Amino acid sequence: MKKQQGFTLIELMIVVAIIAILAAIALPAYQDYVAKSQMTAGLADIRGGVTAYEEGIQSGVNGATTPAATDLGLASSTARCSAITPSGAWNDASGQAIACTVRGNPKVTGKTITLTRNSSGQWACSVGGNAAGYKASYNPTGCTGS
Repeated sequence: MKKQQGFTLIELMIVVAIIAILAAIALPAYQDYVAKSQMTAGLADIRGGVTAYEEGIQSGVNGATTPAATDLGLASSTARCSAITPSGAWNDASGQAIACTVRGNPKVTGKTITLTRNSSGQWACSVGGNAAGYKASYNPTGCTGS
């Protein structure tokens, strides 16, 4: 009588089937995770401009001009933002905003993350724009919109 060595074909096929099922579940979940992290990275790229905007508003030096991204210490584009665009003059009562047009995963490319200042000085985050397959769960924490 010989001692059995190795695996049978059916055992190997079962293992391959189990791996395929796990991959079918894990890959979409991973893509969703990547999409959310890219949206959050886009928000992080513009968040630093809030402080510079507030300093300019409080000092009143720049008057009715609208700042450029570089005036706020931001790059005009980053790895996650194809364009960073501030809007609203320094001396407006409200309506100052910093927007990032997101690039990366096809599920988020084309979406816009915007930080907008209201008249009481509070900054709010919102998400807009179009991206095929976008889910509201990709929004960074605290951001509203689709």
